[in-house]
Amino acid sequence: MARIGIVGSDGRMGQALAEAIADAGHTCSGGVDKGGDTAALADRSDALVDFSAPAALQANLHAAVGAGIPLVIGTTGLGDSHHAAIDSAAGAVAVLQTGNTSLGITLLAHLVREAASRLGPDWDVEIVEMHHRMKVDAPSGTALLLGEAAADARGIELDANRESGRGHDFGGKTGARAEGAIGFAALRGGTVAGEHSVILAGEQERLVLSHSAENRMIFARGAVKAAEWLIGKSAGRYTMKDVLDL
Repeated sequence: MARIGIVGSDGRMGQALAEAIADAGHTCSGGVDKGGDTAALADRSDALVDFSAPAALQANLHAAVGAGIPLVIGTTGLGDSHHAAIDSAAGAVAVLQTGNTSLGITLLAHLVREAASRLGPDWDVEIVEMHHRMKVDAPSGTALLLGEAAADARGIELDANRESGRGHDFGGKTGARAEGAIGFAALRGGTVAGEHSVILAGEQERLVLSHSAENRMIFARGAVKAAEWLIGKSAGRYTMKDVLDL
């Protein structure tokens, strides 16, 4: 039985995490939100799970390193400076960062990587995602994770080959699709927990790989499984692929 602390405890994911921790037979060592004492929480925990905000990441990493415990990061919307901070912390403790803690999405990314690699650059890749109206970042962290899987499989940089927001000026000509591009479309509305589809379009045929999240508990359960797996691991940066041994 592990003691797992929640960073971002007042949010919807924080509440789901508390339930998932109890369901897995572990102890919730407490939770903090904006202005809370993350260092104190880390001192009484075996692992932390962070679903807070990018602005809080540095303090959360500092707390985990100070207590010598692992940290699972599910916060999305991270930039280059955040990833550099994660790399630095991973020199001292085990850190698992992911755009999606769902086990199903983890396997989907693996399948996307396989498909993009085997089908080759003649097949266009488009990623469509939909989330609830309150989500603040787009494309979603999961969509970017899937895009990275396709880009890695083809040996290209996602940032240099990413297309999104086509036709944003309502009728302007955007030109033909760029060769080798990975396209993104983000939809927002209602209470959708998360839907992602990766479309690989070839000559006269299409392959669609999809995942639907019916409840936030799938992310919470995956995060708890990641925390379980991370406890006792050596310092380093890990992903959900490591948890599933993909």
